[in-house]
Amino acid sequence: MIWPARKSVEATTSPAVPPPGAAPSATIAVLPTRGERRTDLKVDLHQRLIERINLSALDTMSREQISVEVAGIVQDMLVEQNHALNLAERGELVEDILDELLGLGPLEPLLKDPTITDIMVNGASTVFVERKGKIEEVKTRFKDDRHLLRIIQKIVGAVGRRVDESSPMVDARLADGSRLNAIIGPLAIDGPALSIRKFSKTPIDMSKLVGYGALPQEAAEVLLGVVAARRNVIISGGTGSGKTTMLNALSAAIDNTERILTIEDSAELQLQQRHVVRLETRPANIEGRGEISQRELVKNALRMRPDRIVLGEIRSGEAFDMLQAMNTGHDGSMTTVHANTPRDALSRIEQMIGMSGIDISPKSARAQIAAAIHVVLQLSRLSDGSRRVMSISEVTGMEGETVLMQEIFRYKRTGVGENGKVLGHFEATGIRPKFTEVLTARGIHLPASLFDPSNKLSA
Repeated sequence: MIWPARKSVEATTSPAVPPPGAAPSATIAVLPTRGERRTDLKVDLHQRLIERINLSALDTMSREQISVEVAGIVQDMLVEQNHALNLAERGELVEDILDELLGLGPLEPLLKDPTITDIMVNGASTVFVERKGKIEEVKTRFKDDRHLLRIIQKIVGAVGRRVDESSPMVDARLADGSRLNAIIGPLAIDGPALSIRKFSKTPIDMSKLVGYGALPQEAAEVLLGVVAARRNVIISGGTGSGKTTMLNALSAAIDNTERILTIEDSAELQLQQRHVVRLETRPANIEGRGEISQRELVKNALRMRPDRIVLGEIRSGEAFDMLQAMNTGHDGSMTTVHANTPRDALSRIEQMIGMSGIDISPKSARAQIAAAIHVVLQLSRLSDGSRRVMSISEVTGMEGETVLMQEIFRYKRTGVGENGKVLGHFEATGIRPKFTEVLTARGIHLPASLFDPSNKLSA
């Protein structure tokens, strides 16, 4: 049992008879199945349940066993408080209370929904989700800001993090790998804000991206050949454009015999090879000490005999160390960067080299970039919610103080169709990339027709 024996409660089947002359009144309040009153009741019953149960016993029981026990005590509580619910409503209420007791309350149904990729909570009464690239508001609600804050505390406490007025921002990772960011008052003016990027349990490979129309089969073959031939790749794009998904898909072309080190702020990559070492940064503790940055992890990774380094995202001074790794025998390394065009991606990396604290001239920084990076992919999330590869470009060297690039493939938009769907096609620019020589030397042969601009590619 997870609580002491329940006291017997006399259930009433009819309302009490009012005294003579008194106006009749209902003694049983009927709870709506949706809305604020249901949320209030759920949270209230959860709090009363916490007072009665033996929390330590929860770890030894299955959800089904707890559900049976909870259903009984919830029925008693409903009778005590004169709430009448039918069987279906009571079953839904018990599930909601179990989510509060064992899970993350109102967030649980959203986390279980496979069609949802992002959850955005803007205070207790406003929740948005992203489905198929489109953001929509849902009816999920919290009782109040205290209820929302309690759920946030439950999440971050489970992974050894904290969030309070002295430390009002936190990044964390859920047990299933989903990435979370929370910010509370005094920084969040309208109540605690919570963002969750859900972790896909099934890795998306390149064939699925082709099926989704993110890129044509011909371009996918080129990219997989680039990775297999150990060319260094930068994946560029805006927030939510699919950079991490593409990084996962490209990693499938890495040989199983290679030793791979992944470095991330929050572990999201799902590499399928056996010889993978996953590293994750660590934030500062309550005293502001103990932080381990990406740059420190990149430096340490170089001492771990990696064949390739996969960096989740370049953010700061680790850009210099990553380029050094690419230039010193760790060919085939990959990373992502936030930028709107391939040229902007290289400019951002140059700026980040300046954050390393190393005194290096702009020309030398660009020379490092030109020598280290071979291919830049540009991704974008379009207005209809679809994610596409917009450009595949090759870095070909330096001329004066300028890094030279040439575009190999591009997505050409032609208009907008019904329901706002973006229309367009992929096409080759007609330039045969220099990296084909490296691919050929490694036994990877790409037909010349792939780069024929007269061919409109399928996706």
